[in-house]
Amino acid sequence: MKKKVETIKQGTCILTEKPFVHVLKAKYRKERCDHCFSSGKVLKCSGCEYVYYCNRTCQTEAWNLHKIECPYLKKITPRIVPDAARILARIILKLQQGGDLEKGYYTKLCYRKFRDLMSHYHEIRNDPKRLEHLESLSMVLRDLLGEKLVPNFTELQGIYGRLVVNGFNILDGEMNSIGTGIYLGVSVVDHRCTPNAVATFEGTTLFVRALTDLPALDWSQIFISYVDLMQTPADRRAELKANYYFLCTCSRCIGPQEQLQMEAAACPSKDCDEYVVLQDKCLPVACGKCGTRVTEKFLEEFCEVTNFTKLQLASMKDVASDLDVCKICFAKQKNVLHRLNLWHTKTLDLAFESAIEMGKWQDARSFGQLLLPGFRKYNGDFNPLLGLLYMKLGKIELYLEHIAVAREYLLEASKILRVTHGETHSLYAKQLIPLLEQTCE
Repeated sequence: MKKKVETIKQGTCILTEKPFVHVLKAKYRKERCDHCFSSGKVLKCSGCEYVYYCNRTCQTEAWNLHKIECPYLKKITPRIVPDAARILARIILKLQQGGDLEKGYYTKLCYRKFRDLMSHYHEIRNDPKRLEHLESLSMVLRDLLGEKLVPNFTELQGIYGRLVVNGFNILDGEMNSIGTGIYLGVSVVDHRCTPNAVATFEGTTLFVRALTDLPALDWSQIFISYVDLMQTPADRRAELKANYYFLCTCSRCIGPQEQLQMEAAACPSKDCDEYVVLQDKCLPVACGKCGTRVTEKFLEEFCEVTNFTKLQLASMKDVASDLDVCKICFAKQKNVLHRLNLWHTKTLDLAFESAIEMGKWQDARSFGQLLLPGFRKYNGDFNPLLGLLYMKLGKIELYLEHIAVAREYLLEASKILRVTHGETHSLYAKQLIPLLEQTCE
């Protein structure tokens, strides 16, 4: 009699993994621990005076690898080692110390070693940008480690390929990238733009959780997203091709309606909320709901506003000016871009974050409320970014003393973050729960 396979419930942690190697971004090295990535008071290593640790325990745990790199970092101080060069150096040093035997398990019996990761040797050899990057990194490595320790260019290319294709951005609780890590076991997980699992981090430890109920732990049927989902299918596919050397063929990518809806116009009738697809920007087109026809003047305005928005989003960098430019974009987008149009949603996202940075809470509240439908549409119902959006809105409403509304937002955040992060994660237990408790006082 066959043993019954139990369904894996939504929110279940299906993989926990420590990094094979990891590196903190250099810009955080004086404010975060080089080993566990926690922020706060840190003390520098007395040997190299380059890396910092939060306590003696972390320094001891990191010593096995750091004792090898320590004299090399000391040699080049006060220069800053590029992040990619430092993680490459750590991989090289670890492999020379027997790291090629280390196993990353993704089931009780199945595992991967570093050499099992795909190097994409031929693709990188024909990729001018990455070859140029590797050339510059090899010069840094020779300066850092010396000629004897740096592998020949062919072997170095194989190591580099495994890094760039399999490396993970290590994220803090608010999904900001604070470092890079290689995780062996999780490399088995493929990409899909409709993921049924998500990778999150507690420090440098990676957790993969199920976003939906799964019939079994079948890694060939478990997918995470490698890219930002709030992009057009064409942009997602281009990013995947450039960085991972494959074209996604999921339903969201190959269905033509996805991109057309993302870049939809508002119905020319101000009394109708329907979106209008301007396929190939050709006329005649009419609203499928109310029948209002799109004029040539409206089409020209739509193209102008879309191009203006794309240009501004690509060029905005300063928080204060970002918010002002976003407001100009909104004025142009009104009654032209549909409220769920991707470029309108991206403008709302930037305006929301800019308003928070500037402490303009009423503006942030308004932008966040408008952002929710588009954010949910593009990221999905159970996405950490959506959970964080609800949490941020809850905090804003608490600050404005709208307690009942704050509680509604925080409960929505709880539904999502309980699945994506789990109840023991510090984001959930130490940040969200205390906020919820404030709404009960």
